[in-house]
Amino acid sequence: MDAKHRKIDQKVPGGLKSAKMMRMNNQIKIVSATTVGVEAHLVEVEVDLSFGMLEFHIVGLPDVAIKESRRRIRAALRNTGMQIPERKITVNLAPADLKKEGTLFDVPIALGIIQAAGLIPTPAWFSQALIVGELSLDGSIRAVKGILPIASDAVRHGRSILIVPAANAAEAAVISGVTVYGVTSLTHLVSWLRNEVVLEPTAPHLPTAVPNPSTLDLNQIKGQQAAKRALQIAAAGRHNLLFIGPPGGGKTMLAQRLASLMPAMEPQEIIETSKLYSISGKLVGRPLITERPFRAPHHTITSAGLVGGGVNPQPGDLSLAHHGVLFLDEITEFKRATLEALRQPLENKTVSIARVQNSVTFPAQVLLIAATNPCPCGFFGDPKRRCLCSPTQVKSYLHKLSGPLLDRIDLQVAVQAVSYEALKVDPAQEISSAQVLSAIARAVERQRARSATPVYNHALAPAAVEKFCTLSAPAEQLVKQAFERLGLTMRGYHKLLKVARTIADLADMDTIEVAHVQEALLYRSLDQYLQRTS
Repeated sequence: MDAKHRKIDQKVPGGLKSAKMMRMNNQIKIVSATTVGVEAHLVEVEVDLSFGMLEFHIVGLPDVAIKESRRRIRAALRNTGMQIPERKITVNLAPADLKKEGTLFDVPIALGIIQAAGLIPTPAWFSQALIVGELSLDGSIRAVKGILPIASDAVRHGRSILIVPAANAAEAAVISGVTVYGVTSLTHLVSWLRNEVVLEPTAPHLPTAVPNPSTLDLNQIKGQQAAKRALQIAAAGRHNLLFIGPPGGGKTMLAQRLASLMPAMEPQEIIETSKLYSISGKLVGRPLITERPFRAPHHTITSAGLVGGGVNPQPGDLSLAHHGVLFLDEITEFKRATLEALRQPLENKTVSIARVQNSVTFPAQVLLIAATNPCPCGFFGDPKRRCLCSPTQVKSYLHKLSGPLLDRIDLQVAVQAVSYEALKVDPAQEISSAQVLSAIARAVERQRARSATPVYNHALAPAAVEKFCTLSAPAEQLVKQAFERLGLTMRGYHKLLKVARTIADLADMDTIEVAHVQEALLYRSLDQYLQRTS
């Protein structure tokens, strides 16, 4: 070991003030944490060594993984040369009424046993520390899930020092106000506590807004100007969008480029999204999610997989798309119950999952984009190919989407097959993502200027709609006519005004004019399809 690692670390708050080592300190308490949803809860790991038969008990509502940790901890202690007296070991995870799961208590339990056996001192700063980590049989410390929310809530719980697996250190260090130490093995940790090696804190890595590096661009799509315009409106006002059209028209390609039209994530959005990936164990090899998520689940996905669930609730694709895009391709092929589970989350922007033991809430502020064929064969309304479906089949196919779900989709756009002439257009003449992104950014700033918090037009409350969706006299007359002729509901009326408000924002106008309302009325393609099949 080199001289650098033999120096006594002076960077720990209070220094490593060694306590007199005792032959046996029967009871030790170490603070750890677990996650419930995206929130962290402190767990006190109480270790007791007493005379009696050699036994090892863990109590306090542990799951199977925690119960199995007894064998991992014994093997790790033995393989790292820790001679533990043959005593009865009892570990209590308090509070006892909180269900604990996972492997993140391995390190605090092992460290508690070592301290209770009097093999290492208890530093003065230890009362401020929070420790998590999984042990391998050779004593190395593996990464665990949920480090980011644990680090985020550590300061709130009065913990200023966080000892985590080295693989999780960069993830935890993005949170300000907490000093993070990454350890590679149990031997490494013990040597540090004995003042035998230096352990430098992980340098803070604060999140910053970054541009989306996607190589997908609108100019890669030939034609489809109306669909591209709809993407621009959807990105600016966070309006849910549905593409309807025959196969091969480019619906999927259009959807894949929606994320490139959204402004870069803000630091708070990065933290919120990364927390969800952290508790899901999906922050592998990266400390943060800095690009807007794009989730595209297959239509065979279950309700739990889409909106979240399970015995110990985990976020689904809906929450993993938080502050990003959720793409449902062939939406009419999804199970109806699965789609209906989206209704409340799309309205409330959160997913609430209730279980007997606890109830968790996951954020789900997503931009939904869906695509579907107009009929079972796919060619209803296609001028080039003949549809083989009966009117009843077409209507039944589209009615797989319930009215309440469609009410939550602001834009419905027909996407027809691309003509040969469009294929021959020079790519330089096609509109690019960069060309529309500046207008979208200005529209987003206009929306933020109207509210203390980022409230996009899609999420405007009814009172805010009346306040901010100011119509000119001719535009108001047109809205009145549309309300009567189309039989709009109150939600449909508000949806029309919200879309028109976004179109006006893209044009840098405070008042909604006739042209804005006319364009908003065009995005009712599914209503037109249903009328044609009636």
